[in-house]
Amino acid sequence: MCGIWALFGLSAHTSIHSNSSFTKIHHRGPDAWRIEFDNRVKNSCIGFHRLSIVDCLYGMQPMKLHQYPYLSLLCNGEIYNCHRLREQFDFKYETNCDVECILHLFAAGGVENVVKNLDGVFAFILIDAKEGRVHCGRDPYGVRPLFRLYSEIGVLGVCSEAKGLVQIKTELNGNSYKLEPFPPSHFESYEIDEDGICTLLERKCYYKIGQKPAFNPLVPFEDLQKKSVTENIRTLLTASVKKRLMAERRIGCLLSGGLDSSLVAALTVQLAKEANLPYKIQTFAIGMEDSPDIVAARKVAAHIGSEHHDVFFTAKDVIQALDAVLYHLETADITTVRASVGMYLISRYIKENTDSTVILSGEGADELAQGYIYFRDAPSPKDAHAESLRLLKDIYLYDGLRADRTTSAFSLELRVPFLDLQFSSYYLSLPEETRQPQGGVEKHLLRSAFSNTNLLPHEILWRHKEAFSDGVASKKKSLFQVIQEQVESRVTNEALEAAPSRFRHCTPRTKEALYYRW
Repeated sequence: MCGIWALFGLSAHTSIHSNSSFTKIHHRGPDAWRIEFDNRVKNSCIGFHRLSIVDCLYGMQPMKLHQYPYLSLLCNGEIYNCHRLREQFDFKYETNCDVECILHLFAAGGVENVVKNLDGVFAFILIDAKEGRVHCGRDPYGVRPLFRLYSEIGVLGVCSEAKGLVQIKTELNGNSYKLEPFPPSHFESYEIDEDGICTLLERKCYYKIGQKPAFNPLVPFEDLQKKSVTENIRTLLTASVKKRLMAERRIGCLLSGGLDSSLVAALTVQLAKEANLPYKIQTFAIGMEDSPDIVAARKVAAHIGSEHHDVFFTAKDVIQALDAVLYHLETADITTVRASVGMYLISRYIKENTDSTVILSGEGADELAQGYIYFRDAPSPKDAHAESLRLLKDIYLYDGLRADRTTSAFSLELRVPFLDLQFSSYYLSLPEETRQPQGGVEKHLLRSAFSNTNLLPHEILWRHKEAFSDGVASKKKSLFQVIQEQVESRVTNEALEAAPSRFRHCTPRTKEALYYRW
């Protein structure tokens, strides 16, 4: 997890906002930073905030190689097949950094060759000074964030978070622009003229959710044809977790005691032992007093043998954290904000009290495996499948956004095994009726795949789904009630009445919704 930032088409040396905009994402990479002005591309400025995870010595960016001196790379990502790509294409690596393979893939076949061959998560900016081009790309599920500002006068800004681009609009002299998330599963190519002005040449979707990945997977597809569905689910999820143990920093897991995080934590502990990692895997659960998640997580931790941490929070903690959560999230979506408070507080605890930096969690399982309660009411298996695809397509706007922003606020790198491309594409390829809830039990197929394995206690394996904001709350008072009391004291009735004239788009209808828009 790092922070990338680039600006093209403005006089970057005199831009009054370059440095202040760049520093807005310092929290994403506190270990080192670099900002460069490349004379080969006029009016360009690129910057990088580094969180050292792999190749702590030579992994600094912008990355440039002796073999391709005209290329510069900024990438926030982890490429899990970097070693397999080296063997497959006989690349001559100059570092031990996983993202180096992007430069080799580009030199061998262009930007589409890059995105189709990467098994991992990524958001990148690649500058080709020889051809006068800049290329951007983002992973299929948008696990790694990326925002793009593009104006009618050819100014292009790209950043890991929108806050790193907002100030730049003041230098556009009233010219129209769009500042929006860079779409997952896409790449874009721009031509840069002699004055640094950018013109969009190509925008392409390179992957459709559920599609078989183009790269050679860690588990050969032919091997899957020889085994049962449940065995393949276990094999692929285990392989997904194993890939994500690639790190030179300590690894931990978020653990709510629900199915998804418990599976990830159990597999992580198991694989860490097999890999002889020199430390115990730390697990972290958060809740208020007697919250259901705290109780369930303790049971899982005792079963799998992790070094477990209970993190308790109070209503006062919620009140004090809410504004910071809104700042980091960059969204006013009510459900996302509520679910983010607990994750923000647990991330703060991890940063302040432990040395775990790489954190695995269970995001994506509900969307992929039909874990939400309303899937029970789907009119047909086909409709349920279509809803899964919709949720996965939009996950970067909601749960994916929450997971990234709340952890990156404290310089942690979150990894999400359920959104592994091979695992998710295989799961979505299974007959639609087998993936539906069975007997009123959501994620029945996923649960069944791990029954009789003793990986988890039976009552955890079959524990019903709870919303994150409900699972962490006390029996005495819900997180919703805590937040409601907070906003009631800060938002007046007059302000709510004036909301329609102030916010014509998605007008806030409640005090809570209005508070998030301020």
